[in-house]
Amino acid sequence: MLHDGAIAFEEYFLDTGPDDHRISWSIAKSWLSVLFGIILAEGSIPSLDDLAVRYAPELMGTAYDGVSIRDMLTMSSGVAFDENYADFSSDVNRMGRLLAIGGSMDAFTASFSKRDRNPGEEWKYVSLDTHVLGMVIRGATGRSLDGLMQEKLVAPLGLQADGFFLTDSYGTAFALGGLNFTSRDYARFAAMVLEDGFWNGRQIVPADWLTTATRPQARTKPGATRYGYQWWIPSDGEEGEFLARGIYGQYIYFSKALNVAIIMTAADTNFAAPGVDARNIQTFRRIARLAANI
Repeated sequence: MLHDGAIAFEEYFLDTGPDDHRISWSIAKSWLSVLFGIILAEGSIPSLDDLAVRYAPELMGTAYDGVSIRDMLTMSSGVAFDENYADFSSDVNRMGRLLAIGGSMDAFTASFSKRDRNPGEEWKYVSLDTHVLGMVIRGATGRSLDGLMQEKLVAPLGLQADGFFLTDSYGTAFALGGLNFTSRDYARFAAMVLEDGFWNGRQIVPADWLTTATRPQARTKPGATRYGYQWWIPSDGEEGEFLARGIYGQYIYFSKALNVAIIMTAADTNFAAPGVDARNIQTFRRIARLAANI
């Protein structure tokens, strides 16, 4: 836990420690959002309303043909993708098996031809959208995600240990959930976000991008958890409360009002049980108030 930029509490369990790399799962999506903000500011991508196929022409004729970058940032592509981890035959589990036998993530993405809603019409969590964002970044810059992440984020943050992406057998980064760092290095990322993108004497990420990305942008249903540009915003939260979240209990929780960030890694197989996520967020809120002495 960070408060006012310093570690206020740190503890490890199950024989893990501060030097261990922990997979982020979908927390990686929020890291990619931050990287995207940097690339956007540098001018490689002029508009969020550009179509994905402008930068990833291999997606022409697929379900992603006609989908804008903004639609993917907000998980509103409309692409028919089943993300049920409990269903052996779901698309997300097919993806895992494909990677295990040496398949290509880009080719897997290009195999989708159907939509279940129009682009931009409604939010639906589709991890594949994040992979397409990675394809767009690679196409716009002509560079790999791991190289860009190293130059634009890892080096400026001064992380204590080399991080790494999981990749497919072709060396393509598993952008939607394969980023690995130590807990303290996740904390350095969180401290930079709390400081509106400023770290080590320089503006790493445009402050206005972080403000926009961590506010509701997607068309979610009334009362549901809201979604920004690859960031979650609790429906009952106060201004400046948002989080990065991944399966099995991965969180980076932020309270800008209290200047607190909480990093939690886990291996919770009950992460999707009813009420678990809401209870975790309530716990983070209580801890944040204790840290701020209110």
